[in-house]
Amino acid sequence: MSRRLSWVLAVLVVLLSGALMGIVGSDDSSSQSPVPVPESAESARVDALRAQFPGGEVVPAIVVVTRQDGAPLSGADTAAVSGKWPGAQVSEDRAAALAVVPLNGELSGFALTDEVEKVRAQATDGLPADLRAEVTGGPAFGADIADSFSGANFTLLAVTATVVALLLIITYRSPVLWLVPLLVIAFADRVAAVLGTAVAQTFGMTPDGSTSGITSVLVFGAGTNYALLLISRYREELARTESHHDALDTALRRAAPAIVASNATVVLALLTLVFATSPSVRSLGVQAAAGLIVAAVFVLLVLPPLLGLFGKRLFWPFVPKVGDRSLTDTGIWHRIAEGVARRPGRVAVVAIAGLALLCTGLITTPIGLSQTEQFRVQAESVSGYEHLAEHFPSGLTDPTRVIAATDRAADVQRAITDTPGVVSADPAGESPDGLTQWSVVLDAEPASDKAFETVDALRDSVRNADPGALVGGSDATARDAGAAASRDRMVVIPAILLVVLAVLYVLLRAALAPLVLVAVTVLSSVAALGLGGWASVHLFGFPALDNTTPLFAFLFLVALGVDYTIFLVTRAREETSEHGTRGGIVRAVSATGAVITSAGIVLAAVFCVLGVLPLIVLTQIGIIVGLGILLDTFVVRTGIIPALFTLIGPRIWWPALKGQHVERDVLVDQRE
Repeated sequence: MSRRLSWVLAVLVVLLSGALMGIVGSDDSSSQSPVPVPESAESARVDALRAQFPGGEVVPAIVVVTRQDGAPLSGADTAAVSGKWPGAQVSEDRAAALAVVPLNGELSGFALTDEVEKVRAQATDGLPADLRAEVTGGPAFGADIADSFSGANFTLLAVTATVVALLLIITYRSPVLWLVPLLVIAFADRVAAVLGTAVAQTFGMTPDGSTSGITSVLVFGAGTNYALLLISRYREELARTESHHDALDTALRRAAPAIVASNATVVLALLTLVFATSPSVRSLGVQAAAGLIVAAVFVLLVLPPLLGLFGKRLFWPFVPKVGDRSLTDTGIWHRIAEGVARRPGRVAVVAIAGLALLCTGLITTPIGLSQTEQFRVQAESVSGYEHLAEHFPSGLTDPTRVIAATDRAADVQRAITDTPGVVSADPAGESPDGLTQWSVVLDAEPASDKAFETVDALRDSVRNADPGALVGGSDATARDAGAAASRDRMVVIPAILLVVLAVLYVLLRAALAPLVLVAVTVLSSVAALGLGGWASVHLFGFPALDNTTPLFAFLFLVALGVDYTIFLVTRAREETSEHGTRGGIVRAVSATGAVITSAGIVLAAVFCVLGVLPLIVLTQIGIIVGLGILLDTFVVRTGIIPALFTLIGPRIWWPALKGQHVERDVLVDQRE
């Protein structure tokens, strides 16, 4: 590609991106709360039907008032509470009072947070100093989750950029080179945020704060990896030719196929999420896929002209010179690769056994967080619920809703009250369409196993009275979300593996290599889930893995693990034609060891940045994916794959490569 054409393309990409950002507007998805269940879920159908009932447009926020010292409320205390909230209930032990504040049920995201903050401010205004008022209930939990993403874009971007900048400085050992890829990727991230949200909304999906945060991390991580691969090859070519333009052209020509192939693999793997039922999961697939395409376009079209503009000076003070020793024949990674190739059987057995042992961590890792276990930091909705549950039935914060035909109301009422775990059931109005609604209080912690058992039993009992009866509410929504997550794992995980396998077959055109690579990647991913799940529960003290954590973590581990595999095996195939299977994989590890290690450390660190957000699910994804990427980098790519390729020999490439390299393998074996 001519230098003039490359500049034209780069400027065109930047101008089109700027126009897109101007036309579409800013990305506001971070202000939205996740949508856990599809419209077809029973709990979602109840939410839709509730609008037909009187007062169906409002949802209750619960104000819980207790004394700071935990003592029972005095007569003056109850008088103060009644003055602020006429009709407030006092618990039997007289240690707490409860008031209901209706809120608009259509509110979500930061708008809901603002409204709940007003309720919290009003609750404490004028209240005696020795009383404590806390706002909990469904709206308060939703508001606190949305508030978790307040400033998330800036915080996540700032911390991610800082981590990437530090690691790039260490990698390149240059005070200036890191600036060029970082600025290109940072701009690509902002474009990706706007484009990904627009694409998701175009297809009727619901972007939210969590999907936006994960997309940003993926764009930064993958974009940095692509830049590292390109610049590493550029440095290598500068040792062979004096012209930095020729070196850059060669580097781009050699690195672009690997970048495109790895990008296509991750994008296609992400798009398998459209087969999920959870709206947030489906949205993440589309958003992240669009974002990674943007990252690849910027690295392949915008970054090269900028590298060419500054020339070798960017590498100062360690400027490459013609004649510098090649990494394929020297260096620590060459010695490691040679060591693996000398004892491939021992390396493969020890490494695979170690990964298999880590997989067992999944056996003892529980899955499913309750509503009160979502936060890594203290949230008022949680503390308010805990104080309320000490003095009132647990389900009073957010009653379960039952909707059934009015002409069967008597039978449904009996079915509800006869269900084990139900504390009370009060009719909550009739709709013009002949339906009756009940407000049902459960004696169970929100979204707990006991609550799920009661919801299941309630659904069975009310359907015996009315086959068309529906059960909804927060507990039912959490139950449906868990079922959706389980179903999504069963559908999406096989789809991910099929997509990755298909891409590797197209790329390598070999019968055995793709199967070996996918099998090793799956083993590594499950090992990371086992290790990360064990660490989440036993080291970090989280109660369990969130329902969505295994699917998201497995997706990123498989897709990004194959990403590094493609970097390695495309170079191995290139070297094998001249140096044979054993020599080819040794030289490939030698040449790519430094860049894959740097890329792995960068990506692992970037995923760990998700831990700056206060939701446990994002912290867990960061932990598991970060650990998994390090396993991939230092165990799979460095040990297992070179060992297996050496053990299997030329058959690993059949029928794509055959002939001369087979003869060369035999000669090498005879010499050894």
